Amino acid sequence: MPRMKYFWLSVLHLIIITGPASAQQKEKQPAATKAADRLQGFTQRQKLTSESLLLNVPVRSVGPTIMSGRVVDVNVSLTDPTHFYVAYASGGLWKTQNNGISFTPVFDREAVMTIGDIAVDWQTETIWVGTGENNSSRSSYAGTGIYKSSDKGQSWQYLGLPESHHIGRIVLHPQNPQVAWVAALGHLYSPNPERGLYKTTDGGKTWQQTLFINENTGGIDLEIDVKDPNILYAATWERTRRAWDFVEGGAGSGIYKSTDGGNSWVKLSTPNSGFPTGEHVGRIGLALYPTNTNILYALVDNQGRRVADPNEANTDQLTRNQLRTLSKAEFLNISDQALTAFLEVNYFPKKYSANYIKTQVQRDLIKPAALVEYLEDANTLMYDRPVIGAEIYRSDDAGKTWRKSHLNYMDGMYHSFGYYFGQIRVAPQQPDKLYLLGVPLLKSEDGGKNFTALDAPNVHADHHALWVNANRPGHLVNGNDGGINISYDDGATWLKANSPEVGQFYSVAVDMEQPYNVYGGLQDNGVWYGPNTYRAGAAWHQEGNYPYKRLLGGDGMQVAVDTRDNATIYTGTQYGNYFRLNKKTGERLSIQPKHELGERPLRFNWQTPIHLSRHNQDVIYLGSHKFHRSLKKGEDMQTLSGDLTSGGRSGDVGYGTLTTIDESPLKFGLLYTGSDDGVIQVSEDGGNKWTCISDKLPQNRWVSRITASSFQKGRVYAALNGYRWDDFRPYLYVSEDYGKNWLPLGQNLPFEPINVVKEDPRNANILYVGTDHGVYLSLDQGKSFMRLAKDLPAVAVHDLVVHPRDNDLIIGTHGRSIYIASLEHVQQLTEFILQKPLHAFLIRNQTYSPDWGHKSYTWQKPLEPQIVIPYFLKNAGPVNLKITTENGLVLKTFSDTGEIGLNYAVYDLSVTDAEQEKYQRYLNEVRKKEVTEIKLMATDSGKQYLRPGKYLVALEAAGTRVTQDFVIQGLVPPAK
Repeated sequence: MPRMKYFWLSVLHLIIITGPASAQQKEKQPAATKAADRLQGFTQRQKLTSESLLLNVPVRSVGPTIMSGRVVDVNVSLTDPTHFYVAYASGGLWKTQNNGISFTPVFDREAVMTIGDIAVDWQTETIWVGTGENNSSRSSYAGTGIYKSSDKGQSWQYLGLPESHHIGRIVLHPQNPQVAWVAALGHLYSPNPERGLYKTTDGGKTWQQTLFINENTGGIDLEIDVKDPNILYAATWERTRRAWDFVEGGAGSGIYKSTDGGNSWVKLSTPNSGFPTGEHVGRIGLALYPTNTNILYALVDNQGRRVADPNEANTDQLTRNQLRTLSKAEFLNISDQALTAFLEVNYFPKKYSANYIKTQVQRDLIKPAALVEYLEDANTLMYDRPVIGAEIYRSDDAGKTWRKSHLNYMDGMYHSFGYYFGQIRVAPQQPDKLYLLGVPLLKSEDGGKNFTALDAPNVHADHHALWVNANRPGHLVNGNDGGINISYDDGATWLKANSPEVGQFYSVAVDMEQPYNVYGGLQDNGVWYGPNTYRAGAAWHQEGNYPYKRLLGGDGMQVAVDTRDNATIYTGTQYGNYFRLNKKTGERLSIQPKHELGERPLRFNWQTPIHLSRHNQDVIYLGSHKFHRSLKKGEDMQTLSGDLTSGGRSGDVGYGTLTTIDESPLKFGLLYTGSDDGVIQVSEDGGNKWTCISDKLPQNRWVSRITASSFQKGRVYAALNGYRWDDFRPYLYVSEDYGKNWLPLGQNLPFEPINVVKEDPRNANILYVGTDHGVYLSLDQGKSFMRLAKDLPAVAVHDLVVHPRDNDLIIGTHGRSIYIASLEHVQQLTEFILQKPLHAFLIRNQTYSPDWGHKSYTWQKPLEPQIVIPYFLKNAGPVNLKITTENGLVLKTFSDTGEIGLNYAVYDLSVTDAEQEKYQRYLNEVRKKEVTEIKLMATDSGKQYLRPGKYLVALEAAGTRVTQDFVIQGLVPPAK
């Protein structure tokens, strides 16, 4: 989560509708997808993987790693704390056995990768994974239940609870490995009964729901009394999230206790207990002191409103509350000094001086309340609602009674988004020593009365997981939005353990440098760029220069690069805070469009869309709920349209906003927009006049992407996303007539929400789709799809870019950073080649080196060259390869196991031992006029390698033979 400082407080839950409610708003809520359909989607995903013609297409990770991604849990060995597991919100499960120096992923190929909690039985290293993040954020993906591994993550057994969606906690019985309890939070965007507390007594084969409150209340935390495993404490949480609003608390939130092993539960947080009750109780975290289990702590997100400060009216500082009710006469009596101070504190544009505003009020052109309305949008509602916030309660009688540990508000701990936090820890040997996980990581030595922030350098903010070593005081393993941090001095200093590629990218972009750079915006980790040739490793520690560079902080959003200089970058943070940057000079210019005094603020999406015109890169487009354009590189952002959405809804989350903008590559000014409430518009005159074209499509779905075709002027693709209704169906459409009519595509796609659709710029038949579980590719204009899966985990893909020069597919994932796949051969898969039984593609030439086969120093392995021989095979089977000279001398034969589709045989450029004498004679025959005779000398590898020249490869499969040549180039002589 970002941390943006504002200087005002919202008092009202504003209605941000700017137009009449539409029929779309009144329509029945889309139904949540059944778990059975989602699991069937996993089966379909596996089918589209195994049958893919692209199964062998290499996909390489290009990081970055240093900024990492959101951690949700850590589980550390009690006997060897250098051995632990880290669960990432959307990046899977990783294992380290060397204190975080390196990690190995162990949960990449299951139905989902998102995790809410893990538990490890360290006696057998049996791992339990509860899928579905428990932080309830805008990108908290739904899981499919519980998984277990009995072989340290090599294989997994699915244990059910498919409708749980989000898991708060898993607790294992300390003596009986067959018994476990699960706090199931339930659906995020829809009500469902399969939530609450569950128990298994047969290792997860069957489950019993032992506590159910209501369809919006689930289990969020769970603690067990290790001295008496029949005693458990559970925290429940009632929350209701929609795309436009988040009600973070409810009467269902509370604390429960079981004394019979979780078979039945009694509510502890009653009105007489001293613990908060009622509709404002939000998320609760628990911590049981293991030495004396009568001591129980609870960290609660209290969504109750703060009592107004009675001294506010006596202050000389003008406040928003005062402005709401001031009459015209009272307002005109305010001093210019007080009014100017209010304008400056709230960042009003300089054109709105005290004198100007008073003149407007005097003439009845605006009312004093307009100054408040000018400021209040969904962003201020989310960050500055005056809630009580985080509170700590302690019980010394096993939960019967509670007392608040502190007198003052814990400002800065949660702000108004306690749903994103909720973890509390107590030191195993010190009952008054607490660790609180929020925006900062806080420590208390006196039972929660006073606090110290453990915000030393090298530690990211927004904390979600903490392990406290019971055997070594001060040893902490902390998980946050920036990965893993480890301390051995109780938080005074930290080391960063961020070698996994688990960045949560929202967007990616490229430039035209040589080699080109990739750019992207990340959840809570800013905007970065780096070379596409990057390979993760530790060498940069010695060089002191990390290859990726940060352009901007906060939550990184969309990026557009002016490729005329590859230095002018358009990017920004959440809710439309966009800038024009120059990465070489450091110049920064705000390009966010502004509304006028007297108007309601513009509504910006969390990930505000921008688009740089392909026809003239001085032209930049940006979307709020209106369409904005600048003809001068963002310097004169103009509003060209009215509201292009359905008008917004009442709530505390920005809604009724544009989510995607695209311009036809074939016509300047042919523009499309899509909104979060399902509205698609087209303009053929540069954005002045707009026509709605989405009435024939499913309503109320988030328009995740609009893509105009590079081949047909009237062709446009649309991807809709039902994630925010818990609707996981893939919605993909094409129109050939500028959106007047739509045809559905991707009928064989699995039930996975679609985040992006892109058309290949060279082959009109190829479409790319990024879903919540990977990349799919179509060779027939979207009629059917296959999966791109080699070395690419089943992670959410938020953005795709095809590099126009290098023909690479850049894949921006929300959980595993950035991947790149070469499209060199994919783009050649025309119908002509697809019908061939065997086809050999061009082979890249290789430059000869006399070092082939030799060691550069004694202990190094010999340098082994290779070339890749790409070919297409219609039917699987063995492929025989023969390497010859131009005159037919056979130098080597070998075979490759050919699979249906693209294949890549690897040849090490060596000559068979039996042919080396013939090859030497051949080389000298070719070089008759040269004085020096070639002699093939022994190498460290024991092999002889091809010398410069032209060679042939013959491939044969099932009676079909094809050939292709390649060249070993001579060394380029040094310049004189």
